[in-house]
Amino acid sequence: MRRKLWLKIPLGIGFLFLAVFILMLLWNALIPVIFHGPVITFWQAGGLLILSKLLFGRFGGRPHRGGWHRNMWRRRFEEKMASMTPEEREKFKNECFSRFGERKMQTDNPPQAS
Repeated sequence: MRRKLWLKIPLGIGFLFLAVFILMLLWNALIPVIFHGPVITFWQAGGLLILSKLLFGRFGGRPHRGGWHRNMWRRRFEEKMASMTPEEREKFKNECFSRFGERKMQTDNPPQAS
């Protein structure tokens, strides 16, 4: 891991400078023309990037996949499904899939024709 660290640090710094430069170019190409706003410098663009990080979260990298909240929701959902009878479970699945416009789930035991 240490052997690759010497490569990751310069690449990370280079990527950060590239992101700030792209932000500056985009700002200067769009904001003054559209909103008659000011033209910004490289360091002001860096400040905007830091401000956006503080206000909106992550810079990038791996996407946030829900973490604890998703696991909590999934656990509650699985507990609810486990407490249902097979008929209730099938009815719930069919209602969910029909509500969102998807085809109904295929089951192991298709309904019997009367």
